[in-house]
Parts: sequence; C-alpha cells; structure tokens
Amino acid sequence: MRHQITQIATTEDGASFKVSIKIPFEMGWIERVKFSVQAYGKKDAYQMKHVKNDNNYAYFETTVVLENCALYQYYFSFEANGVFQYYKRENITGNTSLTREEYWKMSVGFDVPEWAKGANMYHIFVDRYRKGKDVKKEPMPRRILHENWDEPPILGPNEDGLWNIDFYGGDLKGIEETLKYIKKLGIDILYLSPIVTSQSNHRYDTADYENVDPYVGTNEMLKNLCDKAHRIGMKIILDAVFNHTGDDSVYFNKYGTYDSIGAYQSTDSPYYSFYKRECIRGQHEFSYWWGMTNLPVCDGYSEKWRKFILGEGGVIDKWFSLGIDGLRLDVADELTDDFIEEIHKAVKRNKQDGFILGEVWKNPMRMNRGYISSGKGMHSVMNYLMVDALIRYYKYCDTGKLYNVLKEIMSEYPDETIQTLMNFTSTHDISRAIEIFGCNTFQQYGEWAWNLQNDNLDWIKAHKMNKEEHKYGKMVYKPYAISLAFLPGIFSIFYGDEVGTQGIGNLENRVPYPWKYRDKDLLKFFRKVCKVRKQEQFLKKAEIKIIKIDEEQFIYERYDENETILVATSRTHRKSKLNLPKEYKDAKILFKIKESNKQWLTPFGAIAIKK
Repeated sequence: MRHQITQIATTEDGASFKVSIKIPFEMGWIERVKFSVQAYGKKDAYQMKHVKNDNNYAYFETTVVLENCALYQYYFSFEANGVFQYYKRENITGNTSLTREEYWKMSVGFDVPEWAKGANMYHIFVDRYRKGKDVKKEPMPRRILHENWDEPPILGPNEDGLWNIDFYGGDLKGIEETLKYIKKLGIDILYLSPIVTSQSNHRYDTADYENVDPYVGTNEMLKNLCDKAHRIGMKIILDAVFNHTGDDSVYFNKYGTYDSIGAYQSTDSPYYSFYKRECIRGQHEFSYWWGMTNLPVCDGYSEKWRKFILGEGGVIDKWFSLGIDGLRLDVADELTDDFIEEIHKAVKRNKQDGFILGEVWKNPMRMNRGYISSGKGMHSVMNYLMVDALIRYYKYCDTGKLYNVLKEIMSEYPDETIQTLMNFTSTHDISRAIEIFGCNTFQQYGEWAWNLQNDNLDWIKAHKMNKEEHKYGKMVYKPYAISLAFLPGIFSIFYGDEVGTQGIGNLENRVPYPWKYRDKDLLKFFRKVCKVRKQEQFLKKAEIKIIKIDEEQFIYERYDENETILVATSRTHRKSKLNLPKEYKDAKILFKIKESNKQWLTPFGAIAIKK
C-alpha cells in the first residue's frame, strides 16, 4: 500500500494538493476511503474517489486545499470487507485509536532554509572568545577591563552593586583572525552572542541597537566578518534581544548617559511608548524582566517600537544590510506570536533564505503558541528538551526520559524544525558539559539536569574540578557528544567546549577561551565528528530509528532510501557486547572511541558505522 501527496497549485495563504492512495485487492472489497488531516486541534476528513484498478491495486484520489502551517498530521482510513481499517505511518491495523506518533506529517508554506539543515554551528560568547591583535580598548564608564586574558572572571556584583561589568575585550577582529581555526573545526554557521552597544559583558541589555559595541568593533567590521565568512562557506546569525533593553540605554536613559530624552526621564520622550507599563499599587510603573530593574520590558504592541525594530529601514534591515544570515531570538516565548511573524517578514524581506532560531526551553508545539506551528514565525528552537534528556541518560541512566523525549520530538515537531534544532554541547546559560559529567554537584531530580545543588556564589568561586573529576567528565563527555552530534538537527559547539573548557553555573561557564591550555585530544575528536557529519550529506534530512536505549547502550540509525548510518554509544564502566544486525557485517567504520568495534563497545565507548 502506497500513498502520494503532490502540490498542484499555490494560493495566497496556502496550497492545493492531489492526494492519492493505492490499496491491494487482497484486502477485500474497499469502500469509504478517507484522507484525514488535522492541525491546531481541528480535523478534516476528505472522501476519496475511486479512479481506476491496475496491477492488483485499487486507486483512489482527492484534492484538498490547505492553509500555510508548519505541521499537519494525517492518515487514511477505509473499510475492507466491512471491517474498518487505518493506514498509518507504520502499518495497517484495526485499532480505532491513533496517537500522535502514528500520524504522517507534512508542512505547507514552511520556508526553512536548506543551508541550516543538519549544519555544524559554533556558538561564540564574543567578549570571551578572542581579542584581535593590536586592537586597543579605551576605558569606558562602569566597565572593568581585564589586563590578563587568562585570569578568572569576576563573579557577582562589585562594590556599587553592578553585575557583569568586567570585560576581556573579545571582538569581531579576534573572530576574523581565527576563521581558519573555525573552518578546520568543520563549522558551517557562526552564532554570535549580542554584539550591539550594551551595559554588560553579555550584552543582553541593549543600549543602542544600531551600533556595534565599541569593545566588539564597528559596523564595518561586522560587514567585513560576514563577507569573509561567506567567502569560505560560512553563515552568521546574531542574537536578537527584542523583549527588553538595558536601563542605561539611548531609549530608557535612566542615568542620563545619553543626550536623548529617555523613557525613564519623561513621558514626552520619543521612546516612552517603547516600554511596557503595569499598574502596581495604583501607580503606573515600567515592567522589568523577571523583576530586574536594569532590564525594562519593551511593548511588543507599540507601533513606534514595532516600526523601529521591524519596519523598513529598521533595526533588522540594518543588521541584514551588514551581511548577516539569520537571527536567534532571545526569550522568544516572551515575544508575541504577531511580533515574531513580523520578524519573519522583515527577515524574508532581506534574505529569502534567512534563518530564525528561537530560545524556547520546552516543547514549542505544546505551548498553545503559533510561533512555529503557524509556519509564519520561527523555523526552529534551541533543543534544551533533548539535551536535558541526553545528559540525564549518561549521568543518571534515565532511559525513560530519553526515550519519551525522542518520541515526543520526532512525532510532534515539523520535520524541517527537527532538521534545524540547535543540539548544543552546552550554552552560556548552563554549566559546561564536562563539569556536569565530572562533578556530583547537580540535582538529579531538579527541573533541569544542570540545576546546581549549591548555587552559593562563594562556593562557585571556590569550585574547581580535580584531576579525577576532569578525567571522568571527559570520558563521559565523548559518547554524549557523539550521540548528540548524529541526532537530527544542527550540532552546536559552545566556544571552548571542543577543547575541554570548564565552568560551573551561568557565569563561570563564560570564562575566556583557553588559547594556551587547549585539550588537543578533544579538539581532534570534535574535528573528526564534524568532518564525518559534513561528509555524510544525507544526514541533513535523514530519518531516525531508535534501536536500543537501556542502562548500557544507546543505539540508533539515521537513514534515507539509499544510505544508513548506525550510531552506538556506551554509558557504563564495563565492556558491553554490540549485537549488530547481519547487514552491518561488512559496514564501514566512520568513527569510534577507543577500541570499540562491531562486536564490543569499550567503557563509555562509541562507534558510527555505515552499511
């Protein structure tokens, strides 16, 4: 039994399709054939017309018109000799209940760029990556500039209560000078943390959207970096922080730093309507992100604000005019669906294949939001859900969590979102992976696998991995990285993770890249992983089949009609037997850890083989 769905025309808001199915005569007398499709909880069933018989099959067809939507789930049903049947993704059954994983999936008008699918990404926290040669940094108010690149960052507030004001001076020139290193790592996409003028070293508190921060470089330097990256086959996406600004900004100007009249200073400010206000104890006050008074929240419904960011000649247009290829939307779930859809329009206006990635920590398809499902917003999200499950598996042997999350993602997400999920080694918001695996300082049953048992700042300052913890962490880190790398999506390396950078919590994890103290064994490992991913181009869109998840091994296949790769990893201290199907007897070994082979996995070993 086979079916086919062919697009025959496009409409202003969707497309029309011819749906056909052939059912074997051996099923019996076939009647009441239907094509059922659902999205947004709405289900439609279309009666299919018998068109012909040929070669022991009866053929049925119908035509449907579907609106643009990232995810439609569909199946077929019919009666055979009076018995009701389903034709689902896996088989034909008389079971009258359908679960999400049994549906086929399709998208209409969902424009995820091809270059992002299955790519290798390098995530750079700009201030801490590299300082360009001969680039001087002038003193600036409320900023501390480290003289020694290798000294530890300042954790916590200074004597004036200011956080995150110590800078190392990592800049665009430094990134440009290391493009060969990044290219050799096998990277396709550079994702840069915020680079516009801001108060803090993380730059998630924007002061001026239209200019690169003086410690990062200039707008012209961004253009030069984009041009050079493009010439060697790399794309660049920027962190976009549109939910809030800093209080020390052109627009809010709480401290009078700028010549402009800020929203904080006067209701007559041209920027007053940029900000959201709420009634507190009978007074209208500005809203602040998570109560942090240095981060006033922007009003996504303000026409002036929307025009400034989204309109022609606005902030997004300016960034793209400098050569960027996409955006990562900070705290995307706090932006309205409508605002995100307008971001999509602005990106498309500049680049038809521009990419939009959102910071969403949980399942975006279960949040009663349209920012992916509408097909008019974001393309994909950071895959915290999967990374959490994978860490729990290797650290705590949580097999159920890993299986359920894999099943949830593969059945509920649009395929093109799955192909562009940001599968990260770690990020600026969580502890470094090598720390998580090497230390017993995390909550096994916390909301997330990286939640600390002790988040006391003094304890964090004093924390340092000993040799045994580092050795163990590195041992577990490798099979984790292998299994993560070959899952569907973008494989993202947080700067320094490829050379064993340590750091606990979401401040110490932002240490400077250790250019003088790199783990060359890990670097060689990551280069090999990325090389295999780039060589095996079919992995960009390949399906996944889970073979085994137990207390010893995680094994899965990636496949299409012509090619298959099997990935097997171990999470135990003992050697474990690898029971491969016979068809892998003569398979080619693409990658392995230690002495793992087609018969055995070494402790915390791994192997990737292609038949």
